[in-house]
Amino acid sequence: MQSPAAPIRIGYCLSLTGPLAGNSRSAQLAHDIWREDINKRGGLLGRPVEFVCHDDQAEGSRVPGLYKRLIDEDKADLVIGGYGTNTILPAMPVIIERRRFFVGLMGLGVNSTLAYPNYFAMIPTGPDPNAALTEGFFALAAGQTPRPTTVALLSADAEFSRNPIAGAKANAAKHRFTIVHEATYPLTTKDFAPVVDAVAASRCDLLFLCSYLNDSVSLVRAIRAHLFRPKMVGAAMIGPQNTAVKAVLGSLLNGFVNYEYWAPVPRMMFPGVQDLLEIYQARASDAGIDPLGHYMAPLAYAQMQVVAQAVEATGSFDDASLSAYTRDAVFETVMGAVRFGANGEWQEPRVLQVQFQGIAGHDVDQFRNGSRQVVVSPPGYASGALRFPYADALSTE
Repeated sequence: MQSPAAPIRIGYCLSLTGPLAGNSRSAQLAHDIWREDINKRGGLLGRPVEFVCHDDQAEGSRVPGLYKRLIDEDKADLVIGGYGTNTILPAMPVIIERRRFFVGLMGLGVNSTLAYPNYFAMIPTGPDPNAALTEGFFALAAGQTPRPTTVALLSADAEFSRNPIAGAKANAAKHRFTIVHEATYPLTTKDFAPVVDAVAASRCDLLFLCSYLNDSVSLVRAIRAHLFRPKMVGAAMIGPQNTAVKAVLGSLLNGFVNYEYWAPVPRMMFPGVQDLLEIYQARASDAGIDPLGHYMAPLAYAQMQVVAQAVEATGSFDDASLSAYTRDAVFETVMGAVRFGANGEWQEPRVLQVQFQGIAGHDVDQFRNGSRQVVVSPPGYASGALRFPYADALSTE
């Protein structure tokens, strides 16, 4: 009797506890759905796939040791990147030292200075990721009448915000906006009223925000409670992509403009994505995670599709062979066609700007079809028009 093939072990870290647990656990479910799908089809090169996933607790200091453990003790055949910049970047020295093939998930500009040839990024921010994240926000503002002229930059004092702020400054200069206020706040901030007071004193036309999940919620509430109304507000907030955050804030989100990587609009219904979301949504409630999965599920599933297609095309698990193939191939995924370019970023950026419109109450179902998060940029994926200025977008409630 022939013995069963030994499983392929894919190792990685996710922030399964801590401030990013909601998004990370959403990604983990999408990974599990992919693993079940690939194993039903016979696995990778005839071998079943299993995951070894360690919780980094959203603490970058834990990451190097966990990847050494994955490689040396867990004997992972392949390793992939975890949730975001704060935990992918600390993994890079280990990955570079061991010359591993490494597909990250949500890291922004992780490889911009390292230029490691075997790294690939799943977020569609393209060859200039720092600027691409918010290019649409500034381009939209520059096209409005009367044209805004000033911007305030407000961000959390954390590693993840440095690249978006650098990109915001570049975009402000490109579109000839004057920065009239720049401030950071500690992630431990509870009372944002003084922070918003300082912004209001600048009388800025645009309010650029780069915030984490919990402070995004607090900032939205503080801005809505204030009398000051900038012409546009949002851009680089982590949080409003998550269904739970949308439901908690409800109509307070109306008028905010923010980045997304995928949205349930007609031009983004790529092959397989609807099937994935139906399976994900059927299981999300029991898992206690984002019930819709629009932010994390397509990207996380596509991450594994890239790995699988590289393995199947090369017929191996060799890191150098996988990396060489991935640099030149086009991958068909639930995020559409993906081709990597400089520093392993997408060859062409595809970052969406959405505006929240017409949200009423806190019911989750209103966010299922994209009618409440309207894609306003880029034009090729737009599902509606920007309501400008911000104060006018509130009048639709």
